[in-house]
Amino acid sequence: MKICVIGAGYVGLVTAVCVSEFGHDVYCLDIDEERIEFLKKGEVPFYEPGLGELLRKNSEAGRFVFTTDRKAALHGAEIVYIAVGTPMNPDDGTVNLDFVEASAREMAPLLVEGAIVVDKSTVPVGTARKVKGILLEH
Repeated sequence: MKICVIGAGYVGLVTAVCVSEFGHDVYCLDIDEERIEFLKKGEVPFYEPGLGELLRKNSEAGRFVFTTDRKAALHGAEIVYIAVGTPMNPDDGTVNLDFVEASAREMAPLLVEGAIVVDKSTVPVGTARKVKGILLEH
């Protein structure tokens, strides 16, 4: 099964590596080209026991791809995880959903029919409904 994880930070990378360990083909998509190039070398920018080893193992097995190419990552993906940053707004402490909403808008025209979208980001109640609305607009 092809799976796409949007966001190669802590949550996204750990999710992507663990899913690939189950034998799925995983595309880890991020807009940060520098981060993607770093990860392609098999290096992990934070400490998580065993993660680097699993990353290298699954990359070598051909089950893991890092990319900034949205079309390549989403083409044919049956499951898409949104694992992007949700920083706090400094003015009022609410969660900034700009990255989540942008991910939904950008993936909407590229999703295959029946694809499952999973939000892994830390978000408030009602975000899934908002993402669904964005996806249905396209």
